[in-house]
Amino acid sequence: MPSIQFSLPDTVVVTGTASGLGLDVARLLLAQGCRVVGVDTATSELEGQAGYEPVVGSIAESETWIRVTSAIDSAGPGSLGLVTCAAILDVATVPDLSRSTIDKVIAVNVIGTALAMAALIPRMEAAGGGSIVAVASINASLAEQQLAIYNASKAAVRQLARTAALDHARKGVRINVLSPGPMMAGLFKRHAESATDTEKFVATRANRQPQGRILKAEEVARAALFLLSDGASAVLGADIIADGGLTTGFDFRTGAEGASI
Repeated sequence: MPSIQFSLPDTVVVTGTASGLGLDVARLLLAQGCRVVGVDTATSELEGQAGYEPVVGSIAESETWIRVTSAIDSAGPGSLGLVTCAAILDVATVPDLSRSTIDKVIAVNVIGTALAMAALIPRMEAAGGGSIVAVASINASLAEQQLAIYNASKAAVRQLARTAALDHARKGVRINVLSPGPMMAGLFKRHAESATDTEKFVATRANRQPQGRILKAEEVARAALFLLSDGASAVLGADIIADGGLTTGFDFRTGAEGASI
């Protein structure tokens, strides 16, 4: 079949590789021959695979990023990329949120992303360039009930990345935002499992999708790889929506509503 090829960075740091989108991004990168430095508080099933270097630790801690940069050095010279997939989600209304929960979500989702950029951007600039994909969410711009602090944190990630894209563009660092919709993995899966009737929750959400299904994490991971690649050289500071068309319209009519006129 006809195909097209784009180049990827030699080494890519991926956060959240123990599950969800981060795991699928890392898996695809390894299949393409990239070296992957995977950062997570938990062990990834990728450990032991050729090209995968684990760093176990919280992305919200500066010490973790010291160890990440050491792992990059041990991987050898070459171009560098970053995909910030790690995130946490707590289902609650604002009055039900404890201070510790708020601090935890902001620490991982926002501070962790900022520390990742702070650690890697200077290395990218010294090397003449690099590519960063900051994973936000469609919830960065659309509200979803019971996810106030998660939504706020992803809005912060979006603006953090877009501003950094302008700050570092002249030094060859290309930063973009990837905003996924629901994926049958990671945070959405845990959100569904917290519902009273998980099967009904998933079926209802799938019916809202124009394609009638929840995306697989691997589908969104492919979008991340494109943004990392030189095929996306014209894309900078953009927010790429990977939600299967969920936010294209204000509501998707399935036909069950009856005639529209």
